[in-house]
Amino acid sequence: MIDADRLAREVLGDPELARDLAQAFGEGVFGPAGVDREALARAVFDDPEARDRLEGWIHPRVRARILAALAEAEAQGTERVALDVPLLLENDSRHGLVARCDHLVFVDAPLEERERRAIEHRGWAPGEVARREAAQLPLDQKRARADFVISNTRSPAELDAAVDQILAELGLARN
Repeated sequence: MIDADRLAREVLGDPELARDLAQAFGEGVFGPAGVDREALARAVFDDPEARDRLEGWIHPRVRARILAALAEAEAQGTERVALDVPLLLENDSRHGLVARCDHLVFVDAPLEERERRAIEHRGWAPGEVARREAAQLPLDQKRARADFVISNTRSPAELDAAVDQILAELGLARN
């Protein structure tokens, strides 16, 4: 699986990018371990110009890593690769990854559940999920573009079962 969020975290560790971030957003976006993603998000999500600038630095680097990982998988003869790219549809005109996907799967959960999870697992403030989603393609459009929609409101085992059902429909099995 290629995880765009993991790749973005790696990119944020690039010293050249750190200089750009400090210059654009100030030292307040750094913590003891490097870039403080939450402080950076606070600095850009309410300012479309700042967000565009940040995405202009991060997204090309992440795209390059995704494309390199796809090329490596292809060279190794990997039959299929799952792309976990939260902004896949928003940025398709720049990366063209949707055309490389055989199927799109949208994993859905109610806003209240997404927010509870973000607060519990990421330490986000209440309302942060809605604030970030307001800057993205509306979820109903993502659902409409998906070949499959999985409800992620139950247990991890039930989520796994839903994934297995989709794989079965496609004549595939987990590796």
